[in-house]
Amino acid sequence: MPKPHKWVISGIAGFLFVLFLLPSEPVNAYKNPKPALEIGKRYDLDVNFDNFSVENFTGLEETTKVKSVVVKQGDNLAIIFKRNGLSPQQTYRVSKAGKLAKKLLKILPGEVLELHIDQQGQLTSLHYPYSNTDTLVITQNQDNSFSSQVKTLDLDTRLNYTQGDVTNSFWNAGLKANLSNNQIMQVAGIFGWDIDFALGLRAGDSFYVMFEEHYINGEFVENGNIIAAQFVNQGETYTAIRYDDGNFYTPEGRSMRKSFLRAPVNFRYISSSFKKKRFHPVQKRWKAHRGVDYAADRGTPVIAAGDGKVIRAAYNKYNGHHVFIQHGEKYVTKYLHFTKRKVKRGQTVKQGQLIGTVGSTGLASGPHLHYEFLVNGVHRNPRTVNLPKAQPIAKKEKAKFIDIATTRLQQLNNSKRIMLAMN
Repeated sequence: MPKPHKWVISGIAGFLFVLFLLPSEPVNAYKNPKPALEIGKRYDLDVNFDNFSVENFTGLEETTKVKSVVVKQGDNLAIIFKRNGLSPQQTYRVSKAGKLAKKLLKILPGEVLELHIDQQGQLTSLHYPYSNTDTLVITQNQDNSFSSQVKTLDLDTRLNYTQGDVTNSFWNAGLKANLSNNQIMQVAGIFGWDIDFALGLRAGDSFYVMFEEHYINGEFVENGNIIAAQFVNQGETYTAIRYDDGNFYTPEGRSMRKSFLRAPVNFRYISSSFKKKRFHPVQKRWKAHRGVDYAADRGTPVIAAGDGKVIRAAYNKYNGHHVFIQHGEKYVTKYLHFTKRKVKRGQTVKQGQLIGTVGSTGLASGPHLHYEFLVNGVHRNPRTVNLPKAQPIAKKEKAKFIDIATTRLQQLNNSKRIMLAMN
């Protein structure tokens, strides 16, 4: 291609000079002339950004992905992060996000972690709702470290009430009264020092329970504490009031907790009651039956009826695997026919501690626990024997407790009257 003539280039340059550098209006000697633009000088432009928005521009807004991750069996934070494309360095920084971050060490299968991940694949925050009201929030700082906090939703607590009658079992009666499985077990636990829920219940026994319910934004989320309860067993009424320390007391201020539980195994199925004589199913002869048999599935946990020291943990052909516990100088409890013993001779045990599992070792026709209760060496019926009195509430707490107990009893009785009127 031929090169342009010099006069052409000069002409173009002159045109551009006239177009851009000369003033747009002729200079008037009688007005203030506008200054000419100088070549190479930078001039500020007046631009209004008030109505400027990046929403009209695509590709400028960074997005963050939110992943809801369900914790699997065997998962830990490192495994979850790796599965979601997050680096070991991020795992380390999150684990160092303060003491609260240690809650991530206790994540359970079925729980959910919410991961917020930016376009570069970096974690910006993590949310872990570990209860109905509390969520652990871990957030990235400007220096790429992480900090943690717990956000708690406001909880509204209301009182509810239910009652029921025992016909064939307390479990079925509790379900009919709309108690949850956990609440049924709580009631049995509250009165477990006075009532044998496996052997001691009778048709016509009744119960009355007042408990908390928790709501968030008007929606029910969970049952709260049982705060007062009554159980009428074979004509005798037992009443329990919850105090601020989380323990239950009689309306007079005596602890529901006593030296011995009436039954050392969860209430379900019983093969025989306390009798002086019975026909032994294995030996095929009549003999003294000096204890109580609790029929239960093999492997059912058996607990110590009271604090004490294991004086025997052994096996023989009659008792099978068995454990004897000395409670002070006066009392001994015996537990026979275990599948496995969970304690050793000489060991100190606490009330409610696992000591063995139900089995059928020794002379046993089927899986059950044979339980004996001795007072000064004499066999007594563990369901009816008089036990040491419970300790009273501390003197400094007595007046406050009595006020609470009075209010709770009034609420309980009012609820009874309302239910009676409705029926």
